[in-house]
Amino acid sequence: MKLNKAFYTRANVVQVARELLGKYLFTDINGTITGGMVVETEAYAGEGDRACHAHLNKRTQRTEIMYHEGGVAYVYLVYGIYHLFNIITNIEGKADAVLVRAIAPETGVAEMLLRRKMPAVKPNLTAGPGVMSIALGIDKRLYGADLTGETIWLEDKKVIIPEENIAEGPRIGIDYAGEDALLPWRFWLKGNPWVSRKK
Repeated sequence: MKLNKAFYTRANVVQVARELLGKYLFTDINGTITGGMVVETEAYAGEGDRACHAHLNKRTQRTEIMYHEGGVAYVYLVYGIYHLFNIITNIEGKADAVLVRAIAPETGVAEMLLRRKMPAVKPNLTAGPGVMSIALGIDKRLYGADLTGETIWLEDKKVIIPEENIAEGPRIGIDYAGEDALLPWRFWLKGNPWVSRKK
């Protein structure tokens, strides 16, 4: 069952990030569907979170989509090569987002290998937000995409993740955020081979 708008528009972005574990992320690019189960996420709060692109109400051409009602995609480029896929949450004006960091690939794996130029399936196929986006065909063309639409969406396949199987800790690569870098807003499945490796 496709996740509906109500899932994304809730006020607690940390709760949404945690509950996205076990959900399935799919893309349909040029008629080819690829996807898999979400195994790692990070929450970013628009208000008071120095790690968030919208901190101090920074409204730029890049961040404008963050202020929309939840349920749309925020895709941006890092290091000039990697597109990162974020899910906008909360009501219009709040600028909360969840970064999807990794999935366990299940659908369209052959296409993912082609996109990643890999001969065989290994964890780095989709373990990390940049490589995951390459595997799923996510780029800036999906900026602002409706997550209840037909190009990129998430589904609830009723996978139950026991609380003891969920790990939480600081987010990755945000040392500039001061004390906010220590917030335990990264969630992942313990022992899952598809979770990204912290550098």
